[in-house]
Amino acid sequence: MKFYYAPMEGLTGYIYRNAHHAFFNHVDKYFSPFIVPQQNESFKTRDLNDILPEHNQGLVLIPQLLTNNAKDFIQTSKKLKLLGYNEINLNLGCPSGTVVSKNKGSGFLAKREELDLFLEEIFAQSETKISVKTRIGKDQPEEFYELMNIFNKYPMEELIIHPRIQKDFYKNTPNLTVFGDALNVSKNPVCYNGDLFTIKEYKEFSADFPSVDTFMLGRGLLANPGLIGDITNHIKIEKRLLKEFHDKVYEDYKAVLSGDKNVLYKMKELWFYMIQIFSDHAKYAKKIRKSERLYDYDEAVSSLFREQELAGDMVPQVI
Repeated sequence: MKFYYAPMEGLTGYIYRNAHHAFFNHVDKYFSPFIVPQQNESFKTRDLNDILPEHNQGLVLIPQLLTNNAKDFIQTSKKLKLLGYNEINLNLGCPSGTVVSKNKGSGFLAKREELDLFLEEIFAQSETKISVKTRIGKDQPEEFYELMNIFNKYPMEELIIHPRIQKDFYKNTPNLTVFGDALNVSKNPVCYNGDLFTIKEYKEFSADFPSVDTFMLGRGLLANPGLIGDITNHIKIEKRLLKEFHDKVYEDYKAVLSGDKNVLYKMKELWFYMIQIFSDHAKYAKKIRKSERLYDYDEAVSSLFREQELAGDMVPQVI
């Protein structure tokens, strides 16, 4: 089995990735939050910091690009090749309204003729392997049958399928009927992504799709950073280890960000997910959310770890 960590904008940057890799060494590939390439411009400082090899030592990182311009993709892939990257991931899954309005991310799926020409050009000229992360359509699940005809034309490293349409965002349930059909006809290796938050859900999915051996986890790993270890080795995450992991992320953010506000913004984003692994967590979540100084935050987090236990498999599905 192979397990990938999905890119989550603002959450799974290099600070978080390095801490996660140090404490939970079960991820085969991490994917960077998407980079919007500009053909004639260098990387934005934030994007460059995130993908610099020296910021990602010891782990496998796949940079992800969000674009519908083939020349931008090709030029950026050459820059990434010079940094040592041999695989690039194309984002055809982002459901954000601002992204979709520009016919990027999952919005590009509605422009199938343009998408076909785009893929033809990048696969003909790219100097790296290309994987694709996709939803099953923009408006209707049935769109994916035509999309699979397009995807099957090109030698992808992997096709990572999140079986929701753009309009679902992260609501409703993944469409496993369409996923199963895609799995049967795909000429490229398939990776599954979507709503695997507990070991129980993983086992149920694997029973239905025993041929799937590659999984991308995102929100489930944010809620329970040790989820893969539980799946593969039946090792439940310990509260002590989770605290050490938290402290590593926290201290590393404090080292690179200035001011309480910036650090708290990052940590509150993380706690939106991670709080759900704790038992009676509501009042602690409120205290963390309302913290305006690091002192208040420290007190809230210390109380949570001291007074509550981890909830095991009872992790709610996060929106």
